[in-house]
Amino acid sequence: MAVMNVNPTRMELTNLKRKLVTARRGHKLLKDKRDELMRRFLELVRENKELRKQVEDGIKQANAHMSVARSVMSDSALNVALMLPMQEMSLEVDEKNVMSVRLPVFDAKFKTADESDIYSYGFAFTSTDLDEAVKSLSDIMPLMLRLAEVEKSCQLMSVEIEKTRRRVNALEHVMIPRYEDTIKYITMKLDENERSSTTRLMKVKSMMLEEARQKALAHDNEMAKRA
Repeated sequence: MAVMNVNPTRMELTNLKRKLVTARRGHKLLKDKRDELMRRFLELVRENKELRKQVEDGIKQANAHMSVARSVMSDSALNVALMLPMQEMSLEVDEKNVMSVRLPVFDAKFKTADESDIYSYGFAFTSTDLDEAVKSLSDIMPLMLRLAEVEKSCQLMSVEIEKTRRRVNALEHVMIPRYEDTIKYITMKLDENERSSTTRLMKVKSMMLEEARQKALAHDNEMAKRA
């Protein structure tokens, strides 16, 4: 029995009962938090799997087009075509609070909204496969950002889930049983002390009655002698 080192008093019993109520309430809240984190974590894992497939397919397609473009264009022409990009992108990183976990939020800002600005060259002296490669990379860029956001969120959530799981187990298997055993121990001690006090009182009462009876008997004997 895991009993805490406390004095078996009624005040300590009251304090432990209050702590037990708090521990049970905290255990329930942490279990709810763990379950909700697991639900959201699994949703992110499924989204991560789908995003990764789309990004890998997009990169594979872009590499295929770039390979064809390299075969029909010279390296110097390809380098000149991609030397001065017209489009620029900046990334703003923010956070959102989900079940006490601060998850990243990425917001991409582009220099212009014109889709044709992704091409930094004219179309007269370049291969159409180069256009397709650039277009494929441009299309998967938002997916790549979202993939990075989701993967980091999964990592942070997994850490929080593990911390919450350890706290739930500590309360369920250590703290709450310890409080319950200590409360049972103090209650038994108090009951035992009460029974001992009752026995002593009954003993004292019996002794007092016997003493009174002896005095009454002695008084009767004294009166009988005088008579």
